Amino acid sequence: MTPVKHVSGPAVALALASVDTDQLIPARFMSRPRSQGYGHFLLHDLRRNGDGQLNADWPLNRIEDAKVLVARRNFGSGSSREAAVYALVDAGFGAVIAPSFGDIFQSNCVKNGLVPVRLEDHEVETLIAHLLAEAGAIIDVDLDQQTVRAAGHVFRFSLDPVWREQLMNGWDDVDVTRSFSAQVEAFRARDRARRPWARPA
Repeated sequence: MTPVKHVSGPAVALALASVDTDQLIPARFMSRPRSQGYGHFLLHDLRRNGDGQLNADWPLNRIEDAKVLVARRNFGSGSSREAAVYALVDAGFGAVIAPSFGDIFQSNCVKNGLVPVRLEDHEVETLIAHLLAEAGAIIDVDLDQQTVRAAGHVFRFSLDPVWREQLMNGWDDVDVTRSFSAQVEAFRARDRARRPWARPA
């Protein structure tokens, strides 16, 4: 996984609450190989009219190369499908900002290099209002400083220290375990000295 310390770029406001993983990527698209990319299916049904054509007025259809998505609370609720995060990452997003997330969705974000940023409701509403007035405005997410900057505002957020370390180092769960290899070896050496009888001859 590529280390993530900073995400900056055009942002999109999704002024909806409780956007679930089935909306993020409908189940009928999940049989396709990940190698083909899931970005095209992101919010597939919400972004289209009844005839299946993209709705030109929908925010995500008007902004190219968006890097940050801002949504209302309970984003990524519903089923545990990791493909919902694949769709966001494959569409080019590096961070999602919301007041709250589905627990499993948030964990899947970290495992795939997508930064889940939790801000207060009023802070998110400030960002949404800014983006609705200025579509594609730049939002800057600094994982090192744990700040979000946009339109003269600076908002602070916190992230689980282990998750933050994983993102900033590009580590998966195995890499986290390996980061303790020196401590593991030191324990094993002490244990061998203390309990030589416990190991096979």
